[in-house]
Amino acid sequence: MARFTMALPLLPLALSILLLSATSAQALRFVIDRKECFAHPVEYDGDLVHVSYVVVKSDSTWAFEQAGVDLVVEGPGGIQAYDVRNKPEEKGQFVAHSKGLYKFCFHNLSPVHETIAFDVYVGHFPPPDDHAKDDHIDPLMGQIARLEEALYSVSFEQHWLQAQTERQSVLNNAMSKRVVYKAVVESAALISASLLQVYLLRRLFEKRFASSRV
Repeated sequence: MARFTMALPLLPLALSILLLSATSAQALRFVIDRKECFAHPVEYDGDLVHVSYVVVKSDSTWAFEQAGVDLVVEGPGGIQAYDVRNKPEEKGQFVAHSKGLYKFCFHNLSPVHETIAFDVYVGHFPPPDDHAKDDHIDPLMGQIARLEEALYSVSFEQHWLQAQTERQSVLNNAMSKRVVYKAVVESAALISASLLQVYLLRRLFEKRFASSRV
């Protein structure tokens, strides 16, 4: 009972930490023309930054496979920390060697607008020296950090899978429309060829009939 009584005052502290840590994650969906940039803070040196994006759909009616995009991440001082070239989707991570504001810039390689689902999450496990040396606080802070990391990892993975599923659905619909258009064009070509064949046969019989009468 004494252990419960001592830990109870620490619950507001745990809830406050969870609420404040919400700034470590960001999820966006945007339409890109040529270039779009976003900034996200990293509060500690050595934090692990998780990043993912999916080109969900394109404005092109005939596009059944979206073009890729470039992603370039620059840290404080303009130092490049991570980059992806010409990919329609990507999920990766990098170590932020210095704290500060990181800039995520997307470059559209397609001539049309594209819709992108983008997620970034900064994972941080505080060392023991970050908190007071207390027999009750240290274990609680460690559990909160592990719980926070697990929750954000699940949410990060869920957003990635949802975007991939939506992208695949868009591609399947585009492929279905392409197959329908192709079938219509082939049918029209077949009908035209049949009509032309009937016309040529009719002209041939008319010429033979005329020559036989002479």
